[in-house]
Amino acid sequence: MSTSAPGTLKKTPLNARHRSLGAKMVEFGGWNMPVEYTGIADEHMAVRTRAGLFDVSHMGQIEIAGRDALKAVQHITSNDAGKLAIGQIQYSALTTPQGTFVDDVLTYKMSDEHFMLVVNASNIIKDFNWIAAHVGEAGDAVAVNTSSRYALIALQGPAARDVLQSLTGAKLDDVKYYWFTTGEVASVMCTISRTGYTGEDGFEVFVAPGSAERVWDAILQAGKAAGVIPAGLGARDTLRLEAAMRLYGNDMDETTTVVEADLGWIVGWKKAEFLGSDVLQKQKAEGAPRKLVGFEMVDRAIARHGYDVYMDGAKTGIVTSGTQTPFLKKAIGMAYLPSDRSAPGTEFDVVIRGRRVKARVVPLPFYKRKKV
Repeated sequence: MSTSAPGTLKKTPLNARHRSLGAKMVEFGGWNMPVEYTGIADEHMAVRTRAGLFDVSHMGQIEIAGRDALKAVQHITSNDAGKLAIGQIQYSALTTPQGTFVDDVLTYKMSDEHFMLVVNASNIIKDFNWIAAHVGEAGDAVAVNTSSRYALIALQGPAARDVLQSLTGAKLDDVKYYWFTTGEVASVMCTISRTGYTGEDGFEVFVAPGSAERVWDAILQAGKAAGVIPAGLGARDTLRLEAAMRLYGNDMDETTTVVEADLGWIVGWKKAEFLGSDVLQKQKAEGAPRKLVGFEMVDRAIARHGYDVYMDGAKTGIVTSGTQTPFLKKAIGMAYLPSDRSAPGTEFDVVIRGRRVKARVVPLPFYKRKKV
């Protein structure tokens, strides 16, 4: 994240709201976005203990429709969309023929002949071009970039369900994790999905851009008594790291395979061929040369993205994500290590300001919420 001239950046429909609330605005993926309001630690703790409200309207939506829509989705993504029921969602990857990431995505099954992929903000055009170039290989299917049709608001945290329920007639208890429904929120028709990027229970609300301010304001007002506060990208990043959720561009990209990223669970191993399936099948059978691991710092220091990682005196890679987390109060991170040196308990060095500091591999995720 960096600062840039706001006039050169895209703005979400909630940009004016963020400014009126005193948010610190930064550049992210070509967008002018709020990084924090009251402070990253404060917003992080609000989501873990109450709820936080995020503007994630910069995320993209690409819809695939046609008689062979399922076949097309199966061809371009790693997970098995054939297992989805209408109204269900799955985490997946757009893969290259080398089994690496074009992007990580959420696949929504709207109907038997209609799917929606939610993609990362900085990848919208790249992803659409990739999808459009490959869906036709499956037969009767077309892709449309519908990102401009949606604003996306995420309410995350233990209080999220009760706060949102006060604004909608949709029965949120009936919406299971990674499912979605439609209904009104604050008298505005929305798609409501039980998803998020924080490790907490919560909902993401798709709404027409012109109604985004109304829904945002209504949720903040309804959540006032419960301590709901607006939260920015800074807290979103520390929250997702505690939950070991990968960030495209940091933890995986077009140089890392799905198996290397330790995301074999988003591969439909039994489904027919998809882009990169032969490479991933081979890595599953024979092992990948490296693996993404979680680590905690042994010595007193914070490892951050880009810091060099050493084992036995030789550089093996970099820290892909790292921070001091507000909730766990630990210095944690993720990095790629040789697969045969990736077991929990393995120690390695991180170079911080010219000094080699000890870190230790730990199981992922770092944080997992208690289900009630």
